[in-house]
Amino acid sequence: MSVRFLVVAIAAVLCSIAAWRLFGAWFKNKGRRVVTCPENQRPAGVTLDSRHAVATALGRSPELRLESCSRWPEKAGCGQQCLSEIEASPEGCLVRNILLAWYVGKVCHSCGMAIGEIPLAGARPALLLAHGESVDWNEIPAEKLHETLLAASPVCFACHTARKMLHQHRELISGLSEATGRPLR
Repeated sequence: MSVRFLVVAIAAVLCSIAAWRLFGAWFKNKGRRVVTCPENQRPAGVTLDSRHAVATALGRSPELRLESCSRWPEKAGCGQQCLSEIEASPEGCLVRNILLAWYVGKVCHSCGMAIGEIPLAGARPALLLAHGESVDWNEIPAEKLHETLLAASPVCFACHTARKMLHQHRELISGLSEATGRPLR
């Protein structure tokens, strides 16, 4: 084995390790989160600056900083003390993980089918709000997530899609009362 081949192989392994670490820092620090704002002790929706985390990840733990906060611009320039909550439980404050935990063991409000395992991408269940509107996850502000979940019911993807079609294209559905949207008898 030549020295040149050995050097190239070692460089390839080191580059692979660095790329894996950088990708891990990006993936771990992306996504909407819910934290408790240290100033007012109320929920706040935040996102981390994942590019900054990647840029500071080689050779040490990534440095965290906020990219956005639901309390900005009024409170922009704060000390970002909420980062300690994210550092203590990076997975626990992710909106996606909070929702995944909420759906465990639940059934669809409309059809009664078990929600089951939720894929990372693709067809996801939705939430039926107290006033009867069915909404996607991304339509719920992170700072309102916990209070929304207290009053919401789970809805499977199929029922959510049907509800959206009914709401958006009511004119295409025959046999519904104009006043109530309910089937004519």
